[in-house]
Amino acid sequence: MIDGVKVKNLKVIVDTRGRLMEIFRVSEVKVSPKQVYLTTAYENIVKDKSCFHMHKKQNDSFCCVKGKIKLVLVDTRKGSRTEGEISEFEIGEENPCLVMIPKKVLHAFKSLSGESFIINCIDHEYNKDSPDEFRIENKYYDWDNLRPLKLK
Repeated sequence: MIDGVKVKNLKVIVDTRGRLMEIFRVSEVKVSPKQVYLTTAYENIVKDKSCFHMHKKQNDSFCCVKGKIKLVLVDTRKGSRTEGEISEFEIGEENPCLVMIPKKVLHAFKSLSGESFIINCIDHEYNKDSPDEFRIENKYYDWDNLRPLKLK
């Protein structure tokens, strides 16, 4: 597991009226969201296939609430004890969890079933005039075969 990444398994409560799933409590997971948004991806779509992205200031907390995604993280942080490691997660309705991604860790995901809905809780508000988003060419992961690339 990449240093600083945390995974919280979530419990879904089902009754005759529907379902309830608590995603997090600030006191429990030390997430301090400044913005929460929903993003979706259609089946077999990678956000972003040709590159990964990361943030220099922002920590992300991903939860796939509908469908299923393959979330891939790459640690390229110089001096990190897990530098060079790749972590893969299949999260969604069948495996509900919250994946907390520390700043400077590359990430991307692919929808594996239907249209997947992902809630992201971030600890810095998005600034459209100066976005904290950096795209790095994908030389780490084979999205067609869902496996890490062998680096030379």
